[in-house]
Amino acid sequence: MPLLRSRDDIGARQALHCDITPRLGGVGIILAAALAMLIIPQSLSRIFGMFAISLVPVVLAGLAEDLGYRVAPRGRLLAAASSCLFMIFMLNVWVAATGVAALDYVLRLALVAIPVTMLWCTGICHGFNLIDGVNGLTAGLGIVIATGLWWIARENGQDTLALFSFALIPALLGFILFNWPLGRIFLGDAGAYGIGHILVWLSILLAMHVPQATMMGLSLMFFWPAADTLLAMHRRWYQGKPVDAPDRMHFHQFTYRLLSQFGGNRLSARAMNSLTGLVILPFAAMPVVAAVMLYDAPYLALAAWAMFGALFVLSYVWGVRVFKNRTFRPVRPFKVLTPAE
Repeated sequence: MPLLRSRDDIGARQALHCDITPRLGGVGIILAAALAMLIIPQSLSRIFGMFAISLVPVVLAGLAEDLGYRVAPRGRLLAAASSCLFMIFMLNVWVAATGVAALDYVLRLALVAIPVTMLWCTGICHGFNLIDGVNGLTAGLGIVIATGLWWIARENGQDTLALFSFALIPALLGFILFNWPLGRIFLGDAGAYGIGHILVWLSILLAMHVPQATMMGLSLMFFWPAADTLLAMHRRWYQGKPVDAPDRMHFHQFTYRLLSQFGGNRLSARAMNSLTGLVILPFAAMPVVAAVMLYDAPYLALAAWAMFGALFVLSYVWGVRVFKNRTFRPVRPFKVLTPAE
């Protein structure tokens, strides 16, 4: 049995790419970050070891999918939950407080806080995978979040967490050089899930080690993958479909179609793919900037969640109405290139 099965998913319902493309970019990112961490002091090796071991279930499940061994979404979610459980019990850390009194009253019970932590971490891992549909978007957002975590950690004297956060930035930048704008390699499920796992746990550890940092403030960094996931679940539930059924109505997919129509098909599918990521990234980065400013102000961060949530939904609904009420020229069909081409 060959190690690498056919992974020609151009025809997949959610696909926006036009060439058969390797999906192992995330593996390179994780390996590059791991190599960078080899220079860490011996005193930091334990926490790095815990991170490395915790990545095994979620990365292996994603890697199997990337290599062509189909893994159902529930299987990948279970792997992400397993990685989360490892961090919880090995480091004895979970989201026990958000900075919002009403929520903290409930989270004071470990029987509630641990499942909530698992739901949050697993959801964010999956959310990173859902938004990974156009060139540069997920990796670009990963850089913005890692930079925000690095800044907060550095400003509060948390050199260890600052070092871990910073190590991701050059690794992600190296990937983007090959991914944007030509899309020569994709992040893949292993990369998307792995990066989501690392970033969300860095935020939890930061909230634990910085007294003035709150989980409500830091959670704003993950607004975009969280909002896209919740919107997808609501959309599929409303349509009577399974919540894990693929579709072509994620925010980046919808933006791609709108840009294609407004652009009059003057750009190629590959160029439009990269343009979509470039257009969305500043909006996805705004909540991260807000999180850096409000990480110690939980109630303002909660208000920011509500504001960004309203803008996200309203812009999506507005886009749907514009798309339905306007006559567009048909989108240029994708040209599937064979390896010989």
